[in-house]
Amino acid sequence: MFGLGTTNSLTMDKPHPDSLLDTGVQGVIGKPLDRIDGPLKVTGTATYAAEYQFANMAYGVLVGTQISAGKVVSIDVDAVKAIPGVIDVVTDFDQFIRVSAQGGATDAPTQGVKDIAFFGQIVAIVLAESFEVARDAAARLPIEYDEAEGQYDFAAHRDETRTPPDDATPAHFKQGDVDKAMAEAAVTIDSTYVTPSQNSAAMEPHASTAVWEEDGSLSLYGAYQMPTSDAQQLAKSLGLSEKKVRIIARYIGGGFGSKLGIAPESVAAAIAAKQLGRPVKAVMSRPQVFEATVRRSNTEQHVRLAADADGKLLAIGHETLTSNQSTEDYFEPAGIGTHLLYGGENRLITHEVVDVNFVLSGSMRAPGEAVGMLALEGAMDELAEKLQMDPIELRKRNDPKIDPEKDVPYSSRNLTRALDEGAKKFGWDKRQKAGSRREGEWLIGMGVASAVRGNMMMESSAKVEIHPDGSATVSSAMTDIGTGSYTILAQIASEILGIPVENITMSLGDTNDPPAAGSGGSWGAASSGTAVYLACEMLRGKLAKAAGVEEDGLTLKDGKAIGDNRSTPIGELVGKGLEAIGHIKPGKQEKETTQAGFGAHFAEVAVNVITGETRVRRMLGSFAAGRVLNAKTARSQCLGGMTFGIGAALTEDLIHDLRTGKLVNHDLAEYHVPANADIPQMDVHFVDERDIHANPIHAKGIGELGISGAGAAVANAVYNATGIRVREFPITLDKLLDQLPAV
Repeated sequence: MFGLGTTNSLTMDKPHPDSLLDTGVQGVIGKPLDRIDGPLKVTGTATYAAEYQFANMAYGVLVGTQISAGKVVSIDVDAVKAIPGVIDVVTDFDQFIRVSAQGGATDAPTQGVKDIAFFGQIVAIVLAESFEVARDAAARLPIEYDEAEGQYDFAAHRDETRTPPDDATPAHFKQGDVDKAMAEAAVTIDSTYVTPSQNSAAMEPHASTAVWEEDGSLSLYGAYQMPTSDAQQLAKSLGLSEKKVRIIARYIGGGFGSKLGIAPESVAAAIAAKQLGRPVKAVMSRPQVFEATVRRSNTEQHVRLAADADGKLLAIGHETLTSNQSTEDYFEPAGIGTHLLYGGENRLITHEVVDVNFVLSGSMRAPGEAVGMLALEGAMDELAEKLQMDPIELRKRNDPKIDPEKDVPYSSRNLTRALDEGAKKFGWDKRQKAGSRREGEWLIGMGVASAVRGNMMMESSAKVEIHPDGSATVSSAMTDIGTGSYTILAQIASEILGIPVENITMSLGDTNDPPAAGSGGSWGAASSGTAVYLACEMLRGKLAKAAGVEEDGLTLKDGKAIGDNRSTPIGELVGKGLEAIGHIKPGKQEKETTQAGFGAHFAEVAVNVITGETRVRRMLGSFAAGRVLNAKTARSQCLGGMTFGIGAALTEDLIHDLRTGKLVNHDLAEYHVPANADIPQMDVHFVDERDIHANPIHAKGIGELGISGAGAAVANAVYNATGIRVREFPITLDKLLDQLPAV
């Protein structure tokens, strides 16, 4: 895979209790360092996908269908080609991709766009000398359709389901007899929760600039989270060798899962650029991002809990209906966190898919847990209320010592600590009985929910070079989607090599650099961070040899190698330079332990008895996710996740027209993500933890842990404030008004 003698490879087959991050003396690990890419972003000098400029570049604007089911009969290209400035209209009914690719896939997504599966499906790209002309021509392009009957009403077709294939996430799991346990238990809960479709609504729209090189290879400057696998998807979509496709994604303005796989603009731009013989830039409009990339599926979740009189769970049933297009296998794994969060011998977790003519269902931040825990943690709150037990105490009584399904230990598990430490900081002891606390026309309540997010290690690599001047360069196809990858990877290299962070150059997001799993699934920091760690570990050994000292006797700090009472500038030890590649892949530890981050969310809300308005007054998240590599970027990730949770609980609802399948609110004016006025003061607390089974840096993913359970804490707080249990999200005022007390 890499050069002989320059690669340090590790398969995670055993725990790694000793870490160089504990013995390094540079003192940067865990510190709240500012993002090293921050100045570039705030000064506008960080180049995003839509900002690349090339000589003789043409501007492309995509054209989506105006029906949701049927066929394209014809596209009248000549009707717009006469418009001054229009260069061409490119169509390819066979090769254009119909949908975005799923994250991590290496094959082409579904291709062929003559058959229409959803409103807004991309079928053409208009090319012009300016964006404005291309946009005008695209709006005028006549398309003739043969419309067919589609399925747009999820509820009407909820009995027409199919079972998705078991992939990395099992669609069905059964252990024991939930029905029998429900019949015999002292206390039971049987509730159905409904969540709507959601959109990632990343700040940066999807964009691709395609450039064909003289050697016949393609360079695509895109907004993509996983360049290595995305290049494979793009190559197969275009019928090219993987070696002929390069993706560059230096800076990405948010993704949240929507940019895991290639989207339709990538292939359309590449085909158009090839046909035209010029670079082509294609940027999706905001409505096209909503209509033609991915959504989080709507769900209907049937949750059953059976417990004894002391609150010990005897059974958990979590059965989910989700939706997608008929040709697609992906399903929203709403029960994924249910597998490992609580004990209980009898368990049933299922997922069934309803086929609809909607935009593709795919991964969105914390796929599964984000909406699944709205249901599970809501049901746990119901159970606590029925038992007249504190909701935290109920959760602690059901905190298992080993995985209840796999019968293996957790790599680390600090749910109870997160609950206890968070409760103390939040002031949980001041919580009152549901509906009993009032301040003027406001009802006040507190809610809690557990957080869980599975931890994954993915095969990744990175190269680290030390230069004769003592500086270093870290390079990898890993990306930074706003999460802080540039900074934390530099911190890891700095800590082990003793080179100040400001003397480390980062090169990320280019498939010409060592391959990496990219940003997704909260595996980026652990996977790419370990790859950097392994490269630096090898370099540390080479530096010790060059210094003529044993590695255990070598101290690296502030650009100097210290050993045997000598202090030598690192640059003097490397000759013309040293380099090493670190390579990590998952191993036996994934099966021998269950790995996940755990935490707890606490929320206080106020609900107006006159208007039904809900305001989140404060919120705290308490998280245990292994070693925190950068306190500032980690906190920011948690704050972002908690904000997502507020949106899921109170505002976000992607609405489909039940007559046509068209999205009614396909922009940021109508799809309401939380704004500054919606977000209160939020606090983040990290439970001190190391996970020696996860990786040598002892860190676990944190980006998606912050959303898991967050919305449920808000919903449970609404119940505590009002005594009204809302099981259909978002909790808008119309779902409260008729049940609120008289003024």
